[in-house]
Amino acid sequence: MNDKLIFRLDWMSILLYITLVAFGMVNIYSTRFSESSLAFWELGSPVGKQFWIFILCLIILPAILYIKSNFFEHLSYIFYGLSIISLIGLFLFGQTISGATSWYLIGGFSLQPSEFAKITTAMVVALNLSSIQTDMKKKRDLFKILFLIALPMFLIILQPDAGSALVFMGMFFVLIREGLDLRFLYLFLGLILIFIFTLLYGPFFVSIAGLILILFFYLFTKRIASKTKKLPFLLSFGICLFFSYSVNFIFNSVFEERHRDRFNVILGLETDTRGIGYNINQSKIAIGSGGFLGKGFLNGTQTKGDFVPEQDTDYIFSTIGEEWGFIGSSLLVILFTLFILRILYRAEKHTSIYSRVFSHAFASIIFIHFFINIGMTLGLVPTVGIPLPFVSNGGSSLMAFSFMLFLYLNFDANRLNG
Repeated sequence: MNDKLIFRLDWMSILLYITLVAFGMVNIYSTRFSESSLAFWELGSPVGKQFWIFILCLIILPAILYIKSNFFEHLSYIFYGLSIISLIGLFLFGQTISGATSWYLIGGFSLQPSEFAKITTAMVVALNLSSIQTDMKKKRDLFKILFLIALPMFLIILQPDAGSALVFMGMFFVLIREGLDLRFLYLFLGLILIFIFTLLYGPFFVSIAGLILILFFYLFTKRIASKTKKLPFLLSFGICLFFSYSVNFIFNSVFEERHRDRFNVILGLETDTRGIGYNINQSKIAIGSGGFLGKGFLNGTQTKGDFVPEQDTDYIFSTIGEEWGFIGSSLLVILFTLFILRILYRAEKHTSIYSRVFSHAFASIIFIHFFINIGMTLGLVPTVGIPLPFVSNGGSSLMAFSFMLFLYLNFDANRLNG
């Protein structure tokens, strides 16, 4: 790379990154503010740790930018292997916090390997898709990629940390962009709907409804093509029927009680504003109380009263809604939307499949985090405990997303150089 690197960087993404991190630290400070609060740069405070980790990331940034892009491509499997080892190591040396063995404690700092596994999984998926030239018609190639995605998901579920594992589903957006048959997406979305409706109405109702829909689509497509085969429709119905009658077993045997309770609250099967539904209820109260303009920085009564647990991490959006109101919340949503669209736009300009796929994976992971985190603070999705990228308090999260951004910037700058 030559000395004109600075002119090839995606400065819009860098500006959005700095803005999101700065806004996050302002709100972390607000959630922990008291008369004896430490300054932004005091390492003993949560915002101080976040601040110095951010500074450390900025110091590391030039080193990552000046490394040749093919270095990361060639070492993708090594990085992936190290992340898998770190996930396995948690079962021997990890610390259990809030019921999940997801952290290493190192000198007073906690490190969450699952955050970095997202980066390395994106790297090996990009490497495999580039090696097969995006042709996923071979089942062996597809199953290999699915295995690489499923392995860290499985290890993270065992911790158990279903929220972090769920984020890896964002890789399917990448696979669809690279040519995966859309029927896989329809099947995935269909299974989600079957899961929800089975919990609401029972497997018998879902089976009848599924049979009616499949018969409708079969008759509709038969008019278009008289030679439509019956087997795919019968197979689809069989899968739906089997899955529907398996939902109760999966729900009661695989999900933990806290996850079952949150699903029941979200679906309206239970009403609980003091127990498991307390977080969501208080979060909605905080966001609603902010009104249009918000109560102002450091003036949030719900925030100051510490009514919302985990308000500087998973529920930080409730602080934003209370103190910055509809205007501030909307601005944050706009910033994230611009950031994601910017990455997708630049990704499409890559001639390197590896760089393009990695950039799409980065955007997809941010989107999943953003959508689920804000959705759970509004009570639209169950609480699964994942941070809002760049904004929530958490050193591992900030470092992982920063490093992923830096890799994206490296690949983007090299694209312009090439």
